[in-house]
Amino acid sequence: MSVDLVVVGAGGSGVSAARQAQMSGVKNVVLIEKQPAIGGTANFCEGMFAAESSLQSQVGIVVTREHAFRTIMEYSHWKANPRLVRAFIDKSAESIEWMKQNGVAFKYVAATTPGAPMTWHVFDGLCKKAVNTLAARFTENGGKILTKTPGKSLINEKGTVLGVTAEQDGAPLEIRAKAVIIATGGYANSKELMTKYTDYPDTIPIGNIGKDGDGIKMAWAAGAAKEGMGVLQTYRPGLPKYLANSHLMAAARQPYLWIDHNGFRFTDETIQSNWPFAGNALVKSGGTAISIFDADTRKFLETNGIEQPMGEYLHSGSKLMKFEEELQKEIATGNNKAFVANSLAELAQKIGVNPAVLEETITQNNTFAEQRADGQFFKSPKFLRPVKTPPFYAVKLHPTMLGTLGGVRVNEKLQAVGENGMPIPGLYVVGNDAGGMYGDTYDLLMSGSTMGFAVNSGRIAGENAAKYIGAAK
Repeated sequence: MSVDLVVVGAGGSGVSAARQAQMSGVKNVVLIEKQPAIGGTANFCEGMFAAESSLQSQVGIVVTREHAFRTIMEYSHWKANPRLVRAFIDKSAESIEWMKQNGVAFKYVAATTPGAPMTWHVFDGLCKKAVNTLAARFTENGGKILTKTPGKSLINEKGTVLGVTAEQDGAPLEIRAKAVIIATGGYANSKELMTKYTDYPDTIPIGNIGKDGDGIKMAWAAGAAKEGMGVLQTYRPGLPKYLANSHLMAAARQPYLWIDHNGFRFTDETIQSNWPFAGNALVKSGGTAISIFDADTRKFLETNGIEQPMGEYLHSGSKLMKFEEELQKEIATGNNKAFVANSLAELAQKIGVNPAVLEETITQNNTFAEQRADGQFFKSPKFLRPVKTPPFYAVKLHPTMLGTLGGVRVNEKLQAVGENGMPIPGLYVVGNDAGGMYGDTYDLLMSGSTMGFAVNSGRIAGENAAKYIGAAK
């Protein structure tokens, strides 16, 4: 096959790149995806970042590009690539209009973390609908999407990338192109790369399938430098196979009382609303948090609803009427992740901690709740709840992530860059495959940043690839 541009990976960044390149004048664009369906992890997100957007302006929200830039760079301790961060921010408001131009609608602007800047532009129908809408515009205008077609290697001739070798229905497929954009979504499912580059390789990937680092390895083989390996998009602690609307997980994730595997409290539990902080604390504590609450708290959650929302899936006040059903199903699996007991001694035995340590921890917690002051980690008194009334509940939680965030060094044009600092002709890398957007920890302060980076990095790469190809209008 011979085309002008091939995009490898049809998630949020790949679809955005393909559609933008098409709109920038590239006539023959093919988008390949190894899964049977498009979307990738973008199928599970809710909104995207922007600063100084028209939607913010309409409701009086002021988040300047300067403030966003300084916040991102200071959060990363200036480990992030400032030119890349600036390009991302500067593109963001325009990308909201670009999405609307392509038929994507928005519901409102908010923040994912309490008190954070309101940069989260929530899609009407969430990200899955947005990606499908962009893909439809792409195919309606002559673009071609090939699913079940994994990319295997780059065609690299004398340092210039001129296409991709792929596989379709088990047969080899060579796609010759004037430029390639890699958008394969990271390496969350690669045990090899997770073990080599991350602090906790057993972090549970949520919404990631087949993210084996294919595109990253392809770019490295073509001479691209490494950047951002080991940065994870850590999420709320949880368990495998539970979705964000799980009532069992929503109860366990409330910021009441979390202990480590030895029975000691190890954090201010309210950091669960800032997922990266929670992920870091959990890894440092050994990879297990045990959420403990009593019958009174369970009744409160069923009658009054949760206090900390689970994004767009369970809002504050959502009543956990499916808690008992999900609890019993989890207990029946025999995985030893959910427990109920009529005494604290019985609970200690079931969760495998020293009864004396557990009793001391709960006594201290109850004193804090009675005094309305956390004498240990200064948690907000609002979330101090006693553990007194049987039966007692415990749910074991582990580090989770929504993906990995980096791998290939890029410049502000999203060109892959070699160890010598020079771009590799014909090769662009976007989304979760691109390094430099973060320091060493995912930044949730700029709400919607990963989907925002997917769209904006894709668009920037699409525009620059079009210029490289010589087809820009």
